[in-house]
Amino acid sequence: MVLRRASVYFLAETRSRPALPGAAPLLHVPAGSPAGPFRCKGVSVATIEHPYLLFLGDAADQLAAKTANGVKVWRPEWCIGQFRLPGCKADLGLPDMSIEEAAAKGAKTVILGVANRGGFIPETWIVELVKALDLGMDIASGLHTKITAIPALKDKAAAKGRHLFDVRHPSRDYPVASGKPRSGKRLLTVGTDVSVGKMFTTLAIEKEMRARGLNADFVATGQTGIFIAGKGASIDAVIADFISGSVETLAPENTEDHWDLIEGQGSLYNVSYSGVTLGLIHGAQADALVMCHEIGRPHMRGLPDYPVPAIPTCMETILHMARMVNADVKFVGVSLNTSNVSADEAAAFKKATAEQTGLPVVDPLKDGVAPIVDRLLAG
Repeated sequence: MVLRRASVYFLAETRSRPALPGAAPLLHVPAGSPAGPFRCKGVSVATIEHPYLLFLGDAADQLAAKTANGVKVWRPEWCIGQFRLPGCKADLGLPDMSIEEAAAKGAKTVILGVANRGGFIPETWIVELVKALDLGMDIASGLHTKITAIPALKDKAAAKGRHLFDVRHPSRDYPVASGKPRSGKRLLTVGTDVSVGKMFTTLAIEKEMRARGLNADFVATGQTGIFIAGKGASIDAVIADFISGSVETLAPENTEDHWDLIEGQGSLYNVSYSGVTLGLIHGAQADALVMCHEIGRPHMRGLPDYPVPAIPTCMETILHMARMVNADVKFVGVSLNTSNVSADEAAAFKKATAEQTGLPVVDPLKDGVAPIVDRLLAG
């Protein structure tokens, strides 16, 4: 089994800069650890190693394990098994393993890819996670609860020279965005609302482009994407003034044949999260945009008094914002989630949307994204 170390420079607590007062470190790096951080472009770098053991704990249902499921779907070769406590209702179809069995099979990192009950990590989890540290594994968490703030885990990691990653809580400094033109090419997925398939679409485009031998990389901006890519930053946890700057950092200058495929977040039309979206649009300085939409959604998620905007209306607003940093930006496709409508309804909606926008319109799960990549490459 081949082991890889994926750079996650956005996660590391830097030794050369003091932490903010009262802030828990995102990554616990034990002093003198042989696996401690190294330097890259002036930023402290650590690594999340795979193979992964996906920790499901006592998940109440399948939806609670959606983060772990995303990792399993997009990086199956990184996942050697799942760990489930009694009463767990989620199942990813991976081999069930104890902590000891996973260590013996070569697991390097335990991924907490499940929503925990009540916003805290129960003692039954901590016992097993301490065991994982004892057996030489690191722990990476996508939970709101910081594992670096749990004494039993922090102390054990220090004693064993292991790493704790809290991927929801970036701790490094980001610059204010400059807005200066930069080399390389960038695509950003955007949406009429939140949770309409932006991550799935971005990963599908990466897969299609790489299958064609193109130089393209998925840029993760949320915790699930970070586990899939091995690097990125949870943009919604970055201080507002630095959101655009963080995106400039994640997708910096590159060669002219390289595409950064940036995972979108939120929606300009969802007032709960629009600030994050605008920061992404300006920081991405995208050359290409893909609009994502779920057919049949009755209103904006979490906002029953706000209707979902029409796709052309949303595209017009986004283009206006995106042209502030790249006058040549354009849409290259529409990605639809058709899971809540019949095949006939989906077909009719696709046809109407294609006529309205003049763009390829696909359900990436059912149709693939080849037409969108074709349009992207056609310029």
